[in-house]
Amino acid sequence: MRKLISIFFFFIWIGSLRSQYMDSLHEVFTHKSSIDARLESRYSFINNQIVSVTGVRLGVAFQRKLRIGGGISWLKSDYTSTFYPISYTGKKDTLLRHLKFGYLCFYVDFVFYKTKRWQLSVPIQAGVGTLWFQKSKFYNFWGNDHKYFLALYEPGITAQFKVFRWFGLGADVAYRFSAKNTHKIRRDFDGPGSDYKVLAWSPTYSFKILIWFDQLYYEAFPKSRITKRFGPAVW
Repeated sequence: MRKLISIFFFFIWIGSLRSQYMDSLHEVFTHKSSIDARLESRYSFINNQIVSVTGVRLGVAFQRKLRIGGGISWLKSDYTSTFYPISYTGKKDTLLRHLKFGYLCFYVDFVFYKTKRWQLSVPIQAGVGTLWFQKSKFYNFWGNDHKYFLALYEPGITAQFKVFRWFGLGADVAYRFSAKNTHKIRRDFDGPGSDYKVLAWSPTYSFKILIWFDQLYYEAFPKSRITKRFGPAVW
């Protein structure tokens, strides 16, 4: 099943890069760029448990058809894992730890279909960071807990519906591929029943409320100097 899902997203990505879109991409770069700044929250699964990953993004947008940038994401939900390592006395201990992770990511979001109200795009993001297990519920990156390397790759597809020029709704579906130092985690938390298999392949999804504040300003103040220079509002 995982292979079929992987192939599905692979062909979506390939389809978005067909020659006709490459011509459109070249045309997009001829226009002025604008700032792309946003907060986002995605839902995903860790060992069949729903968790939330929050992120901050900053980049540039070209004609609202291409967005490129970077950001930082971190696990917002409180996810705990139970480990059963063997102590130096030979007895099995029980450890309850809170999973934490954060990573820097880079993203590209290319619009391949657009009408007055509907828009479909292919967001792709990749990142590297660290994960660790700690006693405290709250983040403590500078503690003495072991840090493990983490790399993620998330291709997906986004659908967006514009209700007004400045307001819309959207949904994002992606699939997360991750690489982590599983062998080192197993070595540090060895023992039967240890719950170290986290951040495996998993679907991710999010629902969005979209507000374009520049378009809202153009609509509210159509005769202002800013609107005359950068406007008017467009679909």
